[in-house]
Amino acid sequence: MAKILVLYYSQSGGTKALADSIALGIESVGCESVLRTVPKVQTTNQQTTPSIPETGDIYASYQELAECDALVLGSPTRFGNMAAPLKYFLDGTSEIWLKSKLAGKPAAVFTSTGSMHGGQESTLLSMMLPLLHHGMLLLGLPYSEPELHTTQTGGTPYGASHLANDKGLSKDESALAFALGKRIAETSLKLA
Repeated sequence: MAKILVLYYSQSGGTKALADSIALGIESVGCESVLRTVPKVQTTNQQTTPSIPETGDIYASYQELAECDALVLGSPTRFGNMAAPLKYFLDGTSEIWLKSKLAGKPAAVFTSTGSMHGGQESTLLSMMLPLLHHGMLLLGLPYSEPELHTTQTGGTPYGASHLANDKGLSKDESALAFALGKRIAETSLKLA
């Protein structure tokens, strides 16, 4: 069974909601989804983060990243880029990169924004850069997914996305996140 790491950072819950829908898509084809998050970046040296979060998914380890069969990476948008906590985690992956532990494995990305033109696509593209350096095989969402033609909120060919609001994921956003999870799982199985 392929083990697919869904690694994300979420501050307000929108990115976490996408991660949950992606995990359902992964599990729909019999693969294992492993939901993990990263801690906030601390602004002073005196502060420390507990090793286990008080709520939600546990923090990812570099070993889990190195051993996954595929990766789906998610972040809220911060000025058209991924959030600092996820970037900080990825900046610590040099040893994994030196040993080519992720090379040839499938990967995909997802994001959530607070406004319609908040930088969904640029954030997705920025998350792809370290994955390309790791030699991963990037997957997006093809236009054969009908929701890409009808969505009025989130959803791009670059990956799943969400326009944050107090209503949660739209029907199209949820369907596209599920489809992305299913697609990466099916690809993982074909490559195995």
